[in-house]
Amino acid sequence: MKLTDCNNVDDFRRLAKRRLPSPIFNYIDGAADDERTKDRNTSAFDDCDLVPDVLAGVSEIDMSVMVMGERISMPLMLSPTALQRLFHWQGERAVAATAQKFNTWFGISSLATVSIEEIGETVASPKMFQLYIHKDKGLNTSMIERCKASKFDAIALTVDTIVSGNRERCLRSGFTSPPRFTPSSVLSYAIHPMWALNYIFRQKFALPNLQTHVDAGTNVAVSVAEYFNTMLDTSMDWAMAEKVRADWGGQFCLKGIMSVDDAKRAVDIGATAIMISNHGGRQLDGSRSPFDQIAEIADAVGGKIDIICDGGIRRGSHVLKAIAAGATACSGGRLYLYALAAAGEPGVQRIVGKLRDEIERDMKLMGVRSVPQLNATKLRWR
Repeated sequence: MKLTDCNNVDDFRRLAKRRLPSPIFNYIDGAADDERTKDRNTSAFDDCDLVPDVLAGVSEIDMSVMVMGERISMPLMLSPTALQRLFHWQGERAVAATAQKFNTWFGISSLATVSIEEIGETVASPKMFQLYIHKDKGLNTSMIERCKASKFDAIALTVDTIVSGNRERCLRSGFTSPPRFTPSSVLSYAIHPMWALNYIFRQKFALPNLQTHVDAGTNVAVSVAEYFNTMLDTSMDWAMAEKVRADWGGQFCLKGIMSVDDAKRAVDIGATAIMISNHGGRQLDGSRSPFDQIAEIADAVGGKIDIICDGGIRRGSHVLKAIAAGATACSGGRLYLYALAAAGEPGVQRIVGKLRDEIERDMKLMGVRSVPQLNATKLRWR
């Protein structure tokens, strides 16, 4: 199996599984408890159907949308995800280059393996920073100020990780950041020599946005669960979120909103966007999917705040369904992480290009010439 054999997200998932040591692959692929919410994130799109119009004159269509004050060329964004250097040596740089090529939003995590400053200097397309609130208030302030100085376009405050979800695949594999080579895992690393050679001999693994204040994750190997449970501030509340918005002063997104009441509160504190997200099913197993929640949230706050459906996107038709249900745009992480792990920047560009082509083709087949034409009349629920 090679890059040209990969025509969709599932193809890239299979190739990534072949090329990654099992602890690394299972960190990307895994989720909480029985992983039912992760599966539901995608299967939820099967509960409704698109209703196309014909003879609509679709020789030219406009896929662009406004999200957080920026016009992007398609309604699909690349979500911030952590630790990308572990999946491929090009890491966030490959994803950033792809976002620039397709003129869409790209984000880096607080646990990114490139610095805020590098992304600020090299990325001209819209960029966001995913902020985790740490117990170390100096670290929180430092990251916000660094984003200001580097001219980031938005901060996305993650609100669904007060504690870590129960990620049992990581418990079984012993996955840590940086990787800890144990008797149970060393064979998997050894039989993937290209990954091992790239990890050892290319740029040293680090979490540059954190290492000014903490050693965990960079110099001290910890599991993601241990990091979240010891480093993050479990006292975070709405007052704290509002203070972060005020300290930042720019476009402000809350990532992890799932209920109507919380969406209304996001509007009340002055957020400009919400990501309807359950963290890819990695936190609370048994929760609703983002797609399940779009319609009622859009009914409550549509037009007052940008609504981003984050999670479960595997096809262009999923993007169209989410927008018809009331979303402003969609975003995803695994959809490009599998491609990054499989083939670096060429992989990311191929899958994003494939999804863009699907969105364009499906809009033409739907008989819609612009994204605003996608509305509830285009959906039928089963």
